[in-house]
Amino acid sequence: MSDTIASLRRKIDGAGDLQSVVRTMKALAASSIGQYEQSARALVDYYRIVELGLGVCFRENGPAPLIAKRKRQTGAVAIGAVVFGSDQGLVGQFNDVVADFAVKTLATLLAKPKVWAVGERVHARLADAGLPLMGRFTVPNSVKAITPLVGQILVERETSQSRSTSPETGTDDASEFHLFYNRPTSGAVYRPVSQRLLPLDESWRRNLAELPWPTKGLPEVLGSGAATLGALIHEYLFVSLFRACAESLASENASRLAAMQRADKNIEELLEHLNGTFHRIRQSSIDEELFDVIAGFEALSVDVT
Repeated sequence: MSDTIASLRRKIDGAGDLQSVVRTMKALAASSIGQYEQSARALVDYYRIVELGLGVCFRENGPAPLIAKRKRQTGAVAIGAVVFGSDQGLVGQFNDVVADFAVKTLATLLAKPKVWAVGERVHARLADAGLPLMGRFTVPNSVKAITPLVGQILVERETSQSRSTSPETGTDDASEFHLFYNRPTSGAVYRPVSQRLLPLDESWRRNLAELPWPTKGLPEVLGSGAATLGALIHEYLFVSLFRACAESLASENASRLAAMQRADKNIEELLEHLNGTFHRIRQSSIDEELFDVIAGFEALSVDVT
């Protein structure tokens, strides 16, 4: 046999150590999933408040700004996109799925997009697809690190705008802004989704303007209505980016958990095979030693007689 008892023992010890690492990673991934899903749920109330504020501004100001229809017809539309991926491996097809989805969706738009990637691995995947990449951001390793990342994305987007800026809202009327990320789903690990943040959807604005105010007191916009609207739109972008990042991180860890579960199962099967082989070879070695002892005893018995 090619395997010896000593070599099998080393393989068993190595597989056991690897299994300990895999189970530790499983526990970390499971813990992280709950952490990021909870942070996404915590945004629901705040997002509702932002929607109510936007609805008040839309009712008072009439048709909302950020309508790119006129400039889109002339082709003067700047398209920006953020694709959320991962920096680390052991996530299966996580980066390939979201990158392929983003490439196919962006190919249908009217202009060539400017793309920012969150994650080294998805950045490489998008670069291979030939997309014009404006930069790469590091994937947050905790919920607290999401806020600085969102701030960096918003700053990068604002500084990259080279077209005319609306004096009323401080936002480029001709720009489109898209998000691409993996969202956790029930019954499956995740699915790729896209969200167009800008320009604001007309039916969405109309629905917000019709939202009933939750209290008996009538809302009032203090100061400049345009400035307030611009501030609320900034908060809308912030909340949307934060939620997309949190859901992407939850999906990443769900994918890693699934990969670790498969690895743990494979290691269990390998250990079962190695232990079976080890005991079989060990028993064979013991049988050979017993046969040698019996043969020696019988030879001595013959010599004595």
